[in-house]
Formats: sequence, structure tokens, C-alpha cells
Amino acid sequence: MAVTFLFCFLAGRFFYVQVLWQEELNYRALDQWTREIPIVAERGRITDRNGVVLADNSTAYTVFARSNAVKDKNSTALVLAQTLDLNGETVYEKLTKKKASEVTITRKIGKEYIEELAKLSLDGVYYSRDNVRHYPKRETLCQVLGFTSSDGVGTTGLEKYYDEYLSGKNGELLYETDLVGIEIEGSVATYLPAEDGYNVELTIDYGVQQIVESALEKTWTEYSPASASCIVLDVNNFEVLALANYPSYDLNDIPRNETELLNKLSRNALVCDIYEPGSTFKIVTSAINIEEYLQGNKKAFSPNYVFPSSRTRAVDGTTVKCWSNHANGKHCNQTLAEALNNSCNPCFTDMALSLGKQTFYEYLSAFGFGKRTGIDFGGEAYGLLMPETAVRACDLARIGFGQTIAVSGVQLACATASAINGGYYYTPKLVKRVYDNDGYVVKEAENEVKARTVSEEASKILAGMLEGVVTQGSGKKAYIEGYKIGGKTGVFGLTCVIIAMKKRYIMA
Repeated sequence: MAVTFLFCFLAGRFFYVQVLWQEELNYRALDQWTREIPIVAERGRITDRNGVVLADNSTAYTVFARSNAVKDKNSTALVLAQTLDLNGETVYEKLTKKKASEVTITRKIGKEYIEELAKLSLDGVYYSRDNVRHYPKRETLCQVLGFTSSDGVGTTGLEKYYDEYLSGKNGELLYETDLVGIEIEGSVATYLPAEDGYNVELTIDYGVQQIVESALEKTWTEYSPASASCIVLDVNNFEVLALANYPSYDLNDIPRNETELLNKLSRNALVCDIYEPGSTFKIVTSAINIEEYLQGNKKAFSPNYVFPSSRTRAVDGTTVKCWSNHANGKHCNQTLAEALNNSCNPCFTDMALSLGKQTFYEYLSAFGFGKRTGIDFGGEAYGLLMPETAVRACDLARIGFGQTIAVSGVQLACATASAINGGYYYTPKLVKRVYDNDGYVVKEAENEVKARTVSEEASKILAGMLEGVVTQGSGKKAYIEGYKIGGKTGVFGLTCVIIAMKKRYIMA
């Protein structure tokens, strides 16, 4: 019995070493008697939906040395320093390091340096091609694209989120060496090719992005706001056509040594930060009320219902007032459409309180508040939504007009888009597809409907009301002749629904 057990154990161990462990053992053996020059994989390009290149690579070179193979370290250090514009003492210290068989002399240098170095044929000194990430459009989409580290690894933004696709796999050029790392004369090099990274095509339209960034820069110059942000969303599938925050920075000149400044400039506020939406949230409250009315809920208000003229309301000791004093009958006796036009808070308080927190919270969940939208970008905020059990009447009243709730810009854009596109809530996306240089598609974004929020009929009614806000109400400055535009103003900004040439977009 013991002999049988021992035989089975040895047979199993033999199988593990010879079969399962074979690849790793072969690699270890190869590593012991070879030295390698890395062949850096080319990082995948990032383009907009029309092929405009937003992130690319330029060729550079890395120089390194094997100290054991350098015969005259003093002389070599001096020559390298003079040829590559380096500090001689620093180079000498690298060449005399006892713990490192291979040291990097300098990285990401131009071809002109390599041409001079190649003429010298220095023992133990090698070089390899490297890549430098280059952003042809400089500041454009800086908070969305992000940037890479000095090693070419995605650090922020889409560069980080899609790094596994963009990075590729480095190759090697292997040389046979002796035990101390000196190349064996007459040895044959082994070439292991690099696998370049995949390319990423965004949903972004560079033309739309340019318009958005120009508008934000103008707004910043004229009004000096604390911040300026804009997202343009296609309501038919929630593809992000433009996304920008201002101020921005040049991706080719990243202030890496100023950590606080870099964190501030590189942060994608529309995805990662939250705020009280204020009156722009009244779009959601209106959508909920209209849908419940169409469903036969007697607690909901008809679109034709006229709210009374007394627009000051006390709720749990909290007074809710309209921003207008209603002097000379202004904003008195309003319908829902007129309440949207005039942005009268108590009307939306009435809707929220009448429907009740259970019904209201069911819709808030469907609209995606208090949870991530699922956009393909790291660090997305959840927003802040009070637990339903903790909500008092005064809290629900304020939520009705956009207070006591916090959202991200992308959350509000998606909720608004769903409210006017027939009630379809999709997963928003920044990337359309990932593909290789031969055109083979590795990954393609799908139009995923996460939830139904309201009906087609309720959506159509609301869209008409929002158009009235721009033609007759507080959003008149957004009106453009020849275009159907709907929107809702607020203290913190403007949410617009632009309907043109049978295509609908959300700007938030």
C-alpha cells in the first residue's frame, strides 16, 4: 500500500514538473544563460468616432549597459556623458553598481543621440526603441483621456481604464552570455516580437468636443465661475459625444511635479464629483408626476392642473418659497408647464409630497440616483440619496426641487435623457470599440437598456413642456432659431435637450 502511494506521488510530481511546470522552468533556464534587450510594444492609439487621432506614439530610445561587460568604466562613463548630454558622475555610479547586472543609462532620447552612440561601438552598452505617448490635440479631452506614467502605463482616465487593451506585450532580443553576463562570441540572437496594443475608438465626436471646449473657455473668461463643465449625450443610446471640464491642461506638458495642481486639473468632475442639482432636477420630478398621472394615480397632478397662487408652504417647520414674490400676479395660478417655465419650487414640493416617498423613491431608483451609471471610466461617484426610511416630509419636499440630494453630472444627463427619449435608460459609454491594426474588433460596446423610467407618452408630453421653457420661460437664452430646443435652468447650470435633424442630444 505504501509502495503504491509513493509510486503515485512520484508519478504525479513527475507529471507536474515535466508538463505543468515546463514553460516556467524553460523560461528560468533561458534567463540564466541569456541576456535580453527589450522590444517595447507600441501602445494602441485612441481616436474619436470619426478616426481623428487623440492619443498616439512617437519613437524614442532607451540606453542601458551591463556593467560586467563594460571593460573601462571610467572611459565609458565619460563618453556616454558627452554623447548623451548626461552627468558623468551619475553615469559612472550606475556602471559601478554591484547589485545590478543591467542598468538604465537614460530613457526616451531622440534618434540623433543613438546615431552618434552607434558609431562608438562601446562594449556592454546597448539601446532599444521606446515609445513616448503623444497627444496631437493637446488640451482636448485631457480629463477624459488621462495620461501614462514614464513607463508607459496608464495612470489616469481612459489610458488607465483601458490599459489592458492599450498596453500590448513587450518582446525581447535574446543573446547568449557567459555566467558573468558577457556575450559569447559567435552566439546567435533569438528574436521574440512584441505584441502591439489594441486601438480604442471613442464615442466622442471631435467636432462637437471642440465646440464645447470653446464655449467653456468663453464662459470662464466672461463670467469667472468656480468651474465650468459640459457633457453632450446622445439620448438614443447614451453615447458621450463630448465631455469637458475647464480649466484644462496640455497632455504633452503634464505638471507632474505639482501634485495638487495636477490632481485638480486632471479630475473629471462630471463623473467623479457630486453637487445638489437644484432646479434642473425638476425635469425628473415632472416626469414622475406625468407618468403617475397617466397610470391613473389620483395623487398625481394633471398636466392641465392649475396650482394655486399662494406659493409659500410650510413642511415640518421648514418653509418652501418660490424665488418670485408673485407681485402683480406674476407666476400665480400656474399649470405644470408654467411651473417649469417659471421654476416655482412649491409646485414641485406639492408633486413630491402628494406622490409620497415610496412611489417617488421607486422612480429615483429607476432614474439611477444613488448609484453609478456604469460609464466606462474609473472613480465614478454614486451620488448622495438619503435612505428612504430616514426621509421626512421636509426632505421629500426639497428633493422635489433638487435639494437634499446630490448627483454627478453624468447621472443628471442620463436621467434627463431617459425622461425625454421614451423612458429608456441605457448604460452611458465613452468607448465604441477596441480593435487591432488589422481592423479585427476585440470589444464592441452594446446598447444596454438598464431600466425603463417613464412611458413614451409621458416622455413626449415632458419634451413639449421643456421646449416651452426655452421659448417662453427662464431658458430663453438657449433658444436658437430653426432648432427645437428644450431645457431647464438652475442655479448650478443649464440642462438642454437639443432636437435637430431628427437627432436628439442632451447637454448638461
